[in-house]
Amino acid sequence: MRRFIPYAFLSSLAVLVVIGARPVDSAAATVRDPIAQAQPIASRGELDADERATVQLFKRSSPSVVHIRTTALVRNFFAGSVTEQLAQEGSGFVWDAEGYLVTNFHVIRGAKRLLVYLEGRVDPLEAQVVGTDPSVDLAVLKIDPAGAALPVLPVGTSVDLQVGQKVFAIGNPFGYDQTLTTGIISALEREITSVIGNPIRGVIQTDAAINPGNSGGPLLDSSGRLIGINTMIASPSGASAGIGFAVPVDTVNRVVPEIIRTGSGPAVSLGMSAASDRWTRSRGLRGVVVAEVKPNGAAARAGLRPAQVHEDGRVELGDVITAVNGKSVNSQNELELQLLGRAAGETLKLTVMRDGETREVEVVLDAAP
Repeated sequence: MRRFIPYAFLSSLAVLVVIGARPVDSAAATVRDPIAQAQPIASRGELDADERATVQLFKRSSPSVVHIRTTALVRNFFAGSVTEQLAQEGSGFVWDAEGYLVTNFHVIRGAKRLLVYLEGRVDPLEAQVVGTDPSVDLAVLKIDPAGAALPVLPVGTSVDLQVGQKVFAIGNPFGYDQTLTTGIISALEREITSVIGNPIRGVIQTDAAINPGNSGGPLLDSSGRLIGINTMIASPSGASAGIGFAVPVDTVNRVVPEIIRTGSGPAVSLGMSAASDRWTRSRGLRGVVVAEVKPNGAAARAGLRPAQVHEDGRVELGDVITAVNGKSVNSQNELELQLLGRAAGETLKLTVMRDGETREVEVVLDAAP
């Protein structure tokens, strides 16, 4: 049978407990020392070389990293009103001294206003959207530096990255600005899905802690060079689980200038995907290996042949693109650079290796999807 303890008894018990504690306080007073002092601080010596390098990297790089807050209009159907509220927070970094900033598209998607906080400044600056390329989750913003010097991150390359090398992420996870996390490159040539549903290939995987708010911030190598933009995590809980992904800097360095020039990413498509540069080099090949051809796309209409993977795992090469309009291409990035500034309907002449022979193929470009 369930038994109930009267409320009055609980109140009395609480009084007894408090009263019973007083003798303990009195006893503690007899062992107190009124002249107690802090312990002397032990000398630790110099930081080791690795620590000094990390400290210096953060001091050099962190002024280039910005905190981005976006607002959105929220409708209250019951009150019949619309208010402007904080939508989300993210990170970004200074692209050049003119005030261009780079971040992820998903950080600023749907924003009404963009507020940018620079290191050492209390008041935010309003930013304007220059343009976006949702297919690779990139966006470019512009602020007015008002004559202030904006520190710019040195840009590296992602083509020669190696699994196991150290990386450093700076951003604003959960709104805690200027946060440094460290780790290694866990894998290369990963594929993730962008916010609009298309694949982003060649992505860097890292175990450096990346959490909500890190999106759009830089991933740096041990020299402090930009090698990627932290974009997303794989986590069932939504917090860092040791698997983060960054868009490689070669993609960033190709797309961002195009966004600044035109307001969007590349406008045309070859209608094909390529094997990774790492795979291509490991086979001793030069050029860009055609891996897949989109049905009815530009490459398919031109008759380009993709590689075939047999049931036993053996790969049979199709076409390997070695030049565009006579200009040699040795990587996916170099091939993509040849598409910048092109228009849909324009014809390119590709030089390809097929069955050990060189041939010329004309391709009429499609508009980018």
